[in-house]
Amino acid sequence: MTLIKILTVPDPFLRLRAKEVANVTFEIKKLLDDMLETMYEANGIGLAATQIKENKRLIVMDCGIQNSRQEENEKKEFVPNPIKMINPELRFKSSEIVEREEGCLSIPGYNAKIKRSKSIKVSYIDQNGNKKEIQANGLLATCIQHEIDHLNGVLFVDYLSRLKKETILKKVTKNYYKNNDEK
Repeated sequence: MTLIKILTVPDPFLRLRAKEVANVTFEIKKLLDDMLETMYEANGIGLAATQIKENKRLIVMDCGIQNSRQEENEKKEFVPNPIKMINPELRFKSSEIVEREEGCLSIPGYNAKIKRSKSIKVSYIDQNGNKKEIQANGLLATCIQHEIDHLNGVLFVDYLSRLKKETILKKVTKNYYKNNDEK
């Protein structure tokens, strides 16, 4: 597996709309594996191909699954549940909205409460070339919407007020140039 550099704001590649993947090849499967490994290494729960400068409609995520045998008051054990999606497409978004704290590997160090649909239905192709559809709620629904946004050139800060968005982007951009000037 290969770790890949994650792009950060202000890289303009993050604003591109990714292109559909025509065929599930060995290279696409390897890229999905590398993306998952890169995401884990960065302590993220989702990663879109555009975040690693790949113009492809690919996302990976792992929001885990909670062990249902554990008691409510016990600390929940994280059970991995990696998901790889090729050409994901939102088929349904509930009108019920939830607000959840979001962060992004491409906007390091900043979080904000973002409103998104509580439940969604998404269709995609898996790494074996099979068409799939899943319904998601909670953290997984938020994660899928966040990653599909990346494929469309949208960042979570785009949902904030203009002032909050500009403040965060200005700080991240300043850090970006500071860190890259030191190298």
